[in-house]
Amino acid sequence: MSQEWAIRPERGNAWAIRFIVWFALTFGRRASRALLYPICFYFVLFSVQARSASRNYLNRTLGRRAKFRDIFQHYFFFSSTILDRVFILSGQGTLLEVQVQNLALFETVVSSAGCILIGAHLGSFEVLHALGREHGHFKTSMVMYEDNALKLNAVLKNINPQRNPPVISLGKIDSMLKIRETLERGECIGMLADRAISGEKMMSCKFLGSHINLPVGSFRLAAILERPVILMFGIYQGGNRYNIFLERLADLQHVPHSDRDAAIEQAAQQFATRLEYYCRAFPYNWFNFYDIWE
Repeated sequence: MSQEWAIRPERGNAWAIRFIVWFALTFGRRASRALLYPICFYFVLFSVQARSASRNYLNRTLGRRAKFRDIFQHYFFFSSTILDRVFILSGQGTLLEVQVQNLALFETVVSSAGCILIGAHLGSFEVLHALGREHGHFKTSMVMYEDNALKLNAVLKNINPQRNPPVISLGKIDSMLKIRETLERGECIGMLADRAISGEKMMSCKFLGSHINLPVGSFRLAAILERPVILMFGIYQGGNRYNIFLERLADLQHVPHSDRDAAIEQAAQQFATRLEYYCRAFPYNWFNFYDIWE
């Protein structure tokens, strides 16, 4: 299956990204957020494919035809979370108001000996890193495909290299070894399970009244390594407010080998069902601007 998100050229240029980062760190969060309005307006007008995908998705979650202001808000929420990454990486995470739902489960994750945090391009995964630093020993490595946003990632990494969350790149020869070593050190890994790289096994899942193909690699990994799986979404709620939602997902730790495939498929569909729930509850938070529908 061709993965449009991985091959579509990255929009924008490094100079513009560096300017926005400089402006944000020089003049602060409130002033830099004002830049997002013209930027989002420009992209809504001229990113035709992304705008069409946004409208299609919002039509499904809102239960009505999405208007221009809905699409604009979708873009604005997306750009807001990217801008907030600048402040998180620069050590100004206290500018954000982050609340944790299911705090008992969060404390379990903090003290666990290596678990897999499953998320999506829903809200911000980075707010978990900001919160984790407050607990000292809590550390998460992101397992991700970086090549589709090279310019953005390169600029963000230079803000404060010491505060960058560790990244394990997907598709490398030693990716699996690094994941195993990280978990064996008692650290967590974070994976976004709503997009796949080329060649990854996919599964058709019910989602928002239709079907989409979702990768099963993260769930297969959890079954092979016998690690607990926690669903995590850092929902952006406007202004400087975020809510972290944590849930236990399917238990894949002690599944007999003969039942593994069925358990993995069940876990993938459970993930799709919970993702649908949060998309309906917070429709402007799922930052998928690609045509994914079967």
